[in-house]
Amino acid sequence: MMLTERISGLIITFNEEKNIQEILDCFTFCDEIIVVDSFSTDKTVEIASRNPKVKIIQHQFEDFTKQRNIALDAAKNDWVIFLDGDERITPELQKEIISELNKSDKKDAYYFYRKFYFGGKPVSFSGTQTDKNIRLFRRTKCRYTADKKVHETLEVQGTTGILKNKLIHYSFENFEQFKKKMLYYGLLKGSELTDKGKKYSIITHWGKVALKFMKTYFLKLGFLDGITGLKISYLQSLYVSETYRTLKNNN
Repeated sequence: MMLTERISGLIITFNEEKNIQEILDCFTFCDEIIVVDSFSTDKTVEIASRNPKVKIIQHQFEDFTKQRNIALDAAKNDWVIFLDGDERITPELQKEIISELNKSDKKDAYYFYRKFYFGGKPVSFSGTQTDKNIRLFRRTKCRYTADKKVHETLEVQGTTGILKNKLIHYSFENFEQFKKKMLYYGLLKGSELTDKGKKYSIITHWGKVALKFMKTYFLKLGFLDGITGLKISYLQSLYVSETYRTLKNNN
């Protein structure tokens, strides 16, 4: 099926040599690919440079929102699709994207549901069953809000839709990788709260840690994922704890 709209594929990278080729393969229907790289020390840039559609911008990492908006500003097309290094578009999803963009009454932005994998095994619960993010949108109608350093929020000035086929999300290869990422995200989130003038409270700290664990493990049915659900619930609560530990240190 031919795509009537021109579209840009966007990705922010740092040491993604294991993933970059598969990501680029997901952008075969795009006529340009923007890679915003945080000065990778592996072969990410070398591999990406082999693709004639790729434009590489190297920019020192400050936070995820700034990197994403740099990619948006560099795109020449109105329509963009943004992928993370651990996300993959299935053939079925690609067909749906093309079909949707060929419609005359298309929306301005589209949510993708994601199918999670932990250590190569599918995760069905632990909050993943409702996870969705906007990945396909009009650049002129959307912008990542500047007040978020992590878990970026896309502000849409227009209509939104939801695609049926899921994006594959190979979230984490192992426990240690997941833990490292949660601690880093907690550090960024704590810095974000500091910038907003939030004050540390030990009651809020440990109350939110406990609430996060219970919400993930019980309310979001993490226990149905077995030991994996327990690990996810623990690491989600670790992220909250690191957020408030960072806020405490910054106060």
